[in-house]
Amino acid sequence: MNIRSEGVLVTGASRGLGKELARAFARRGARVVLVARGRHDLEAATAQIRREGGEAHGLAFDVGDKAAVHRIAGAAAALVGPPSIVVHNASTLGAVPMPLLLDTDCEDLARVLDVNLVGPFRLTKALVGPMVLRRRGLFLFLSSDAAVSAYARWGSYGVSKAAQDHLARSFAAELDPVRFFSVDPGEMDTKMHADALPDADPTTLARPADVAERLVAIVARSGALVNGARLAAADFEPLRDGAAARDGAGAEA
Repeated sequence: MNIRSEGVLVTGASRGLGKELARAFARRGARVVLVARGRHDLEAATAQIRREGGEAHGLAFDVGDKAAVHRIAGAAAALVGPPSIVVHNASTLGAVPMPLLLDTDCEDLARVLDVNLVGPFRLTKALVGPMVLRRRGLFLFLSSDAAVSAYARWGSYGVSKAAQDHLARSFAAELDPVRFFSVDPGEMDTKMHADALPDADPTTLARPADVAERLVAIVARSGALVNGARLAAADFEPLRDGAAARDGAGAEA
């Protein structure tokens, strides 16, 4: 998929991987909409992209809020046109330190599902219509190894990500040729990782900026991938300079 001039929406984009993804897309000429709850960090991320010469717009909304979904979709379309690339990156661990499932409040589980699963479901429904009409477009759902392996105290998060993986597969089965992928980014040096595993050595973790480059490569090469696939970012090499335009030439996403 040729990224240049495409409208891109990234959720959870005020810091960490989401911010670096927004920067990576903007560097390649995309018109990027950043969505996040924290207005201060969101404004700082948007300003940084603009200083770097990219087009960026910030929308301060909570993707877990049902009332926000159509406002996000409408504002994004007004700013960059109907997005053709959407990255569902916003996530929450739930209560921290993460409790055992038996000690998890129902309300805490519901909040994790609202942000990690129901929010992406609603936002996909709100944004996919123009892609279906154009017969092109792409959604990335950010997954985790917790979606396929059970870890003590990761129950709420793992359940939400496993369901999100299947959501992507189901959308792909119903809405092809619009593309849907879930991607495990691997362990990264982010605030979320530090919240979950405060004793982890950050020097052993991937840099969000490096992972973002691999995810952009997945988008650029998406026409050659099986729709609905679960992917690992580590399996993809970052694009070489100019490769995005070459890989996207003549390809539909």
